[in-house]
Amino acid sequence: MTKTSNDPGLQTSFTEVALLISGARQRAAQAVNTQLIELYWQVGQYICKKLESAEWGEGVVADLAAYLAKHQPGLRGFTRASLFRMRQFYKTYHQDELVAPLVRQLPWTHNLIILGQSKRPEEREFYLRMAIREQWSKRELERQFKTALFERTVLEPAKSTPSIATTHPAALDVFRDAYVVEFLGLPNKHGEADLHAGLLLRLKDFLAELGRDFCFVGSQYPLQVGHRDFTLDLLFFHRGLNCLVALELKVGRFEPEYLGKLEFYLEALDRDVRKPHENPAIGVLLCASSDDEVVEYALNRSLSPALIAEYQTQLPDKRLWQAKLQEFFNLDAPCAEPQATKNPPKRV
Repeated sequence: MTKTSNDPGLQTSFTEVALLISGARQRAAQAVNTQLIELYWQVGQYICKKLESAEWGEGVVADLAAYLAKHQPGLRGFTRASLFRMRQFYKTYHQDELVAPLVRQLPWTHNLIILGQSKRPEEREFYLRMAIREQWSKRELERQFKTALFERTVLEPAKSTPSIATTHPAALDVFRDAYVVEFLGLPNKHGEADLHAGLLLRLKDFLAELGRDFCFVGSQYPLQVGHRDFTLDLLFFHRGLNCLVALELKVGRFEPEYLGKLEFYLEALDRDVRKPHENPAIGVLLCASSDDEVVEYALNRSLSPALIAEYQTQLPDKRLWQAKLQEFFNLDAPCAEPQATKNPPKRV
């Protein structure tokens, strides 16, 4: 009996072949990218050594670009400006044995963005690792620079209960103190329903802001305790932490009583929803604003793994954050190396 193309068995076979092709294409593309980055590295190294030895003057680089254009017809990406970028690329990373291998894992455009917009070696390493881990597109990488992610990570680490460090030691490298949701286009005066609906409408963008390992489970997730029904605003699952993540939305400032309700939801999730192989659920209160001292008091005695974060409806003032970071790095500079220089943010 001849099978038709609609046969479930054939469909499975076809899918397996398609996956083989897709995997091979991805590996081929990665191999091409690695070779291309290696070529740019070698060209940059060659030019760098010629210039440093004074064997070449800088004008020779323009002559080289003209020579390549004439003798390699159709060759693109080897203009005078591009050749000098290759030189800068090599000079920036060649002495850093830990960071140099990372650049070969990203496309050239990503490397140029990180090279051009980073102010410090720690910042370059941070964005290299984050771009690899999160698999950011060029557009998302540029957006994260605009959100001042590095500056915010250094200056304002995630606010969490003490139990996070013991139950989920990797969580502090996953969650942030603030999430930027400018893509929602919310007005200054908006309600929780507006925020909730906006996040669902732009869920793909919100998942990108949360992080690659977050998976959406449900909205207005039902929880039944006793004879009463409750609903959780948003429920996610984090693959790396292997746990449910409950997200409660508040359009006003943080109030201590919010944490008690979130803890109640976490208990319900752990008792009735969590699977045996999963870790205890984590809760996140996403508020419009918060008082640091009130947050500290509220979190200090809590036994549940929870965090308090803010959401921001507009891109932050990056220049202001850069100025704050400069002050931070300059603190006690004559006496000792800044702590952040010794221990750059680990968000990888």
